Amino acid sequence: RYQPGQETPQYDTYFRWSANEGILRAAEMCNGTAACRKTHLAGGTMCPSYMATRDEKDTTRARANRLRFVLTHGAGENPFADDGLKQVMDLCLSCKGCKSECPSNVDVARMKAEILQQRYDQKGIPLRARMIGHYADLLKMAAPFSGIYNRLFRSRTSGAWIKRLIGFAPERSMPHISPAPERRALSARNGTAAGAEARNVFVFRDEFTRYLDAGIGNTAIRLLERLGYNPVCVDHAESGRSAFSKGMLKRARSFAETNVRTFAPLVSESSPLIGIEPSAILGFRDEYPDLVSEELRESAEALAPNCLTVEEFLWREMQAGRIEQGAFSGEPTQAMVHGHCHGKALAGMEALMGVLNFPRHVEATAVNSGCCGMAGSFGYEAEHYAVSQKIGELVLFPSVRAAAEKTMVVAPGTSCRHQILDGTGRVALHPVEVLYGALA
Repeated sequence: RYQPGQETPQYDTYFRWSANEGILRAAEMCNGTAACRKTHLAGGTMCPSYMATRDEKDTTRARANRLRFVLTHGAGENPFADDGLKQVMDLCLSCKGCKSECPSNVDVARMKAEILQQRYDQKGIPLRARMIGHYADLLKMAAPFSGIYNRLFRSRTSGAWIKRLIGFAPERSMPHISPAPERRALSARNGTAAGAEARNVFVFRDEFTRYLDAGIGNTAIRLLERLGYNPVCVDHAESGRSAFSKGMLKRARSFAETNVRTFAPLVSESSPLIGIEPSAILGFRDEYPDLVSEELRESAEALAPNCLTVEEFLWREMQAGRIEQGAFSGEPTQAMVHGHCHGKALAGMEALMGVLNFPRHVEATAVNSGCCGMAGSFGYEAEHYAVSQKIGELVLFPSVRAAAEKTMVVAPGTSCRHQILDGTGRVALHPVEVLYGALA
């Protein structure tokens, strides 16, 4: 309870919460309206874990209320380390649905990342969380031995043993490292390609595309070239998305600052930075401006609006008449589309659906599927696997199973595509694969 004249405690945080006058005020933005208690029948994303469990502790409201309580009345020098707070945050998928669907726009995903880093400062980082936060480093080390790596995880015996060792669900399949020729082709794209009249665009080769979906990365670059653009690739740091997901904000900040220093002098409205994996590129707009040091804040804020998903960029160009429908042709095609949670929360679905329906012969329909349930590492973790699958079974899995065999399943997120594969056996395509296949 609050007392008359009670002072609002202030805390040193990693994110800047100045827009809310501190993290406690951000938690107090929750007014208990309970929009987060809706079910999957109402549509939308917030809150996927509550939709699956129907337990009040798994609502956005419960998480905000617990944070408000411990920051106002918590005992000890680090109220963020409260075990009750850890418990209510456990099933938060960091989907960002609350950031756009909560009437007060309470961003529990950002709060969870802040809470975890503050907890780590006192208790240390658990081994599995550390491994996930360093996922790109592990992939880089494994890439030269990708054949062995992929075979180990394909094997039912060795794959299950390794997954149990690191705390992943044995039932979950692991994404394979892309073939070496595809990875080499993507890594070799440094500098500016030929074509003096082509318009330069910068391509962010995120760590997931670089190691797991290199073929999609190469397709995206070829698509841009065929449409008359000049994809420019420069060396850059990883996005930090894995670190964000596990609350390793010190590590994420180092990547954010490196990327801001790299791209701020290069990127502009006319030469934007284009991302293939939504969660990686949208970090430039969401977390980076409030995480980088004060000296880089202005640069990060200026860079943010010029960092676009590939669908946002193409849709902007299509609307401006710089890409014509005559660039595409083919047989009538049906597509069902599952949007990425961060994409829906931070960019919306207009661009995604716009580009897929731009070719006259493609008819794309969005599935009102909320979150797929994978959410990065969440769906791999043994204790979260059942909830992850239950979320998928609410809308997404039944919709995909009911689709005709010839209907393309489309999902821009790498985790979403993997969840669809595990849950239904269907291979989902990235939008750039659909568009490239539709070129005249």
